[in-house]
Amino acid sequence: MAEIEDNVAIRPLDAADAQAYRALRLQALLQAPEAFGASYAEEAARPLAAFIERITPAPPSLVFGAFADTELVGVAGFLTGISEKSRHRGTLWGVYLAPAWRGRGVARALVEAVVQHAAQHVLVLQARAVTTNSVALRLYERLGFRPYGIESKALRIDGAFFDEALLALDFSEAERG
Repeated sequence: MAEIEDNVAIRPLDAADAQAYRALRLQALLQAPEAFGASYAEEAARPLAAFIERITPAPPSLVFGAFADTELVGVAGFLTGISEKSRHRGTLWGVYLAPAWRGRGVARALVEAVVQHAAQHVLVLQARAVTTNSVALRLYERLGFRPYGIESKALRIDGAFFDEALLALDFSEAERG
């Protein structure tokens, strides 16, 4: 993993982290609405139980958190396909890092945690990022993700449309390369 500050730990979230996850998720939706499919209003209306369910999915899916001492400062999720025909694929989702922690290698460590976990369970890890998010796109490409398409008008926020880049990390290609 990337070197990060000594007081930052990356670990899977559990039900006890739900309140902190909810707070960080709502912060993310306010600060970067174009980075997520959900809206602040939708998420704010959900009960805490919905957040517990989201961060404790059936294995091998899970959500990683970055903790500075005991404060949750970042998250990144991994979700596997459900059907027999799609279980070989997983999705990197919900990546967010509190602004004060950016530029310190924490986001990279979070995504690397997901990549390392996913490599044990799927052949392909997919990700999406709005095409204007050059920081996320560079990070994903540095970690081996390759673009495979653009979803035009993927999101609509206050009448404005945002395109999303579709990326994939093919673990079987990485093994051959």
